[in-house]
Amino acid sequence: MAENEHKEHPRYMFIFLWLAILTAIEIGVAIPEYSIVIKAILLIGLACGKAFLVAAYFMHLKLEKRTLAVIVITPFLICVFLVIMLMPDLTLKSRLAEYDETPAVETVESNGH
Repeated sequence: MAENEHKEHPRYMFIFLWLAILTAIEIGVAIPEYSIVIKAILLIGLACGKAFLVAAYFMHLKLEKRTLAVIVITPFLICVFLVIMLMPDLTLKSRLAEYDETPAVETVESNGH
């Protein structure tokens, strides 16, 4: 006699609550003014946590075989690696200073003519 295999379905509202909490934390991290590197690392970490929750529960990867999980995780890790490797270029002081400068606009005084 075959046993009925009953897979437990995730509690979607519980996962939604966690996603909402992580989103609120992201907003809290993004608003204050502090080091852009620390802010970027925190936001990337929170986004990775949210991506894991969505992939594991809403895409049902938690219930899949390990091979499929490896196929999904590999590009994700490459993406995170590239973002981390590009952080020094994106946060370089001289690059950020280019955008903070006021535009070079000449003011012309009129003599009332």
